Amino acid sequence: MGSALRVLVVGAGPTGLTAAIELARRGIEVKLVEQRAGGSGLSRAVGLQPASLALLQPSGAARRILSEAIAFQSVAVHREHELLANIAFPAGGAMLHGLAQDRTEYHLRATLESCGGELLYGHKLTALRQMSGRVVAALQPADNDQAINEEFDYLIGADGVKSTVRDLLALDFKGFELAQPWSIADIDCSGWDTSAFRIYLRDGGRIVVVAPMEANRVRVVSNTDNALEVLPVPVDVVDIRRQSSFPIAIRQVANYRVGRVFLAGDAAHCHSPVGGRGMNLGIADAADLAARLSVGQGDGYHRARHAAGRQVIAESERTRKILMSRHWPVRRLVETAFRAVGRYDFLQRRAISGILGRQ
Repeated sequence: MGSALRVLVVGAGPTGLTAAIELARRGIEVKLVEQRAGGSGLSRAVGLQPASLALLQPSGAARRILSEAIAFQSVAVHREHELLANIAFPAGGAMLHGLAQDRTEYHLRATLESCGGELLYGHKLTALRQMSGRVVAALQPADNDQAINEEFDYLIGADGVKSTVRDLLALDFKGFELAQPWSIADIDCSGWDTSAFRIYLRDGGRIVVVAPMEANRVRVVSNTDNALEVLPVPVDVVDIRRQSSFPIAIRQVANYRVGRVFLAGDAAHCHSPVGGRGMNLGIADAADLAARLSVGQGDGYHRARHAAGRQVIAESERTRKILMSRHWPVRRLVETAFRAVGRYDFLQRRAISGILGRQ
């Protein structure tokens, strides 16, 4: 069933691609633009929760992603070298999957193409204005000095933490930045056990997470300035695809909607990598908004998704402060708690529920 609606989505990351897919498969004319010249080659987000895959199932995107993603059998938590808990997902039940973001985006792009959506790289949004129930967007191709004005019924800003859409709306991105830098290493390696998502708790509030993304590719992330140096176990590095440090901000915009313009994903909220919820939260934003816009009604989106974002940010910050505490009594309590989780089934079930999460 077709629709007279026309929607512009700005930003071709997982959030923008999901929004475009969910609109296109409902017969809505959608244009997705991305300022970059092509798709990202970086790992960025890794973990895909069951709720996200359920949202991507109707379009066929989940099937494509699962053809390549790694199914984690467990989440293993270590104190230095010592295993505190191996939180195993039940056989045949829901589980966490890992896939490099560039590969997730590859499958989402293929799904969008199959749905008939339009994706244009090298196109920059330079201005927008709202008038007479329409959004006029100025889009400038990389090979043209002049921006071209186009009219749309709605515009979705899914263009990340440094969102142009948010800036053009003059919306504050209130929050704060963590004092300490974080770091990431996207590496090819051999011999690493890809069956588990591993967390290493180290002295001084340091933490290292190793998330397999492919058979011989893992992402290492830490709340220090060199993730590989802090990893307490040996890894046979074949190639380093990317290694860098970066600041972490905790922010949320007050309004996800201004008239016919909406914000989703990192354009609306950002938080620390603890919990691995960022990409999943953005996918949920996009699916919710697309469903509402497909019937020409954006009401309720801000209230629902702002509340979801606020909750995830609060949970992420609470977990970050506990896991990365430098206070000896708190760290001993954390270690004791994880040992108990590893020992008792009912605590394992509660931990699994928290890991798999909801958006």
